[in-house]
Amino acid sequence: MALHALSPLDGRYENETSSLREFFSEFAFLRARVNIELDYLFALSTTGIFPANALPDWTPALDNLTDEEARKIQEYERITRHDVKAIEYFLRDKFMESRGSPLEQEQVSPRRHGDAPALHMIPWIHFGLTSEDINSIAQARALKDSRDQVLLPALDHLIGSLCDFAKQYRALPLLARTHGQPAVPTTLGKEIAVYIARIHKCRVELANHRFEAKLTGAVGNFNALQAAAPNIDWISFCKEFIQNYDLEPNLLTTQILPYDNWIRYFDSLKLTNAILIDYAQDIWRYISDGILKQKIVEGEIGSSTMPQKVNPIDFENAEGNLGIANALLTHYGQKLPVSRLQRDLSDSTVRRTFGVTLGHTLLAWTNIARGMSRVEADEEKIKAELNAHWEVISEAAQTILRAAGRSDAYESLKSQTRGQILEESRYRLWVESLDVDEETRKRLHRLSPESYVGLAVQLVDEVISNLQRR
Repeated sequence: MALHALSPLDGRYENETSSLREFFSEFAFLRARVNIELDYLFALSTTGIFPANALPDWTPALDNLTDEEARKIQEYERITRHDVKAIEYFLRDKFMESRGSPLEQEQVSPRRHGDAPALHMIPWIHFGLTSEDINSIAQARALKDSRDQVLLPALDHLIGSLCDFAKQYRALPLLARTHGQPAVPTTLGKEIAVYIARIHKCRVELANHRFEAKLTGAVGNFNALQAAAPNIDWISFCKEFIQNYDLEPNLLTTQILPYDNWIRYFDSLKLTNAILIDYAQDIWRYISDGILKQKIVEGEIGSSTMPQKVNPIDFENAEGNLGIANALLTHYGQKLPVSRLQRDLSDSTVRRTFGVTLGHTLLAWTNIARGMSRVEADEEKIKAELNAHWEVISEAAQTILRAAGRSDAYESLKSQTRGQILEESRYRLWVESLDVDEETRKRLHRLSPESYVGLAVQLVDEVISNLQRR
């Protein structure tokens, strides 16, 4: 089956992304909506709109919808060309087939009580609702549950891999580059810690997001429900029903839920991915420059013709998949806030790609974490490169001279270093030539590219400590 899949997420990459099928496959969407319709029947029974004992002790046991039942719904949809009406017809038939005969004991739902024949319940299926009442709840639940059960654990694993790397190299001096040119030294661990802090802020936003859903009827005014049963507090009913799914009710809607709330979640996800594109490109460059070495994995091949190659494929794969995901996330931000009048259907097909977007995101996160387990610092190369550029301590030297009262400190160093590589011996000679007090001269001599890393180590420790406290 995977060999014939149209999408690589269900083919080449199914091992990495199949966990999302539980939330975003067509089957998962059908199952979720069937169960919401049944939950709605139970919720109606609590309002007094029909006697509580009108519900049978059983209902079709569809918490475990079968493939055959899902295909039956699809057969209805081929006729109706309406997905939710197909679910309504399917449920009608299940009630008619049952006709009050008890199902097997393991199929009994403890949520529903009474002895009346199931046939009496048919008029109440999808009572007073519009399709988007069911769809918005189903998709909000899918977004929430996939976040909690799949995405956040994957992101935590990724952050953990970065933390391990940052701790290992927290004190390893590294030649920094600004504008691509040698700059003030840093440590390898601190540069990774910058990304840890950025990604963790996004993680907090993602985890704290509260998803909205609607249950407000065809144009958002509870028209049908209010007309049929004006004595019921439908606003309170809506709030309670949606809150039971740990979702936030939106009471001011058209036929569709305004997607602003979902877009805020997608924007946080897009920022997370954008940061990780930056990260993947930096790691790629470190590998290219020989700062990082890739571990050799037995049996793997880097090139069909160049046997020496070990390619940074995990980070390249991640960069590509993050780009695809963010292209779709950008489209959501452009398309989903816009709907003609009370609604048009152009949002529906876009919403069916949520699983695709999250699949490319998950695949990228998985690849970055795997890539980090396969790289290590080339400490000799890093130190050699750093010690070849003594000009990078000119910032420190001119600042020390300023503190000693030299007004020409910057210009003095500029003439020695701008556009030049400064060796240690030349730096020492320059220090000896200065007209400064002995303490200042000693401070200048104590400088070196390896020691001039500021508070980098403490900053790494602070980031890791903050994460551990949370």
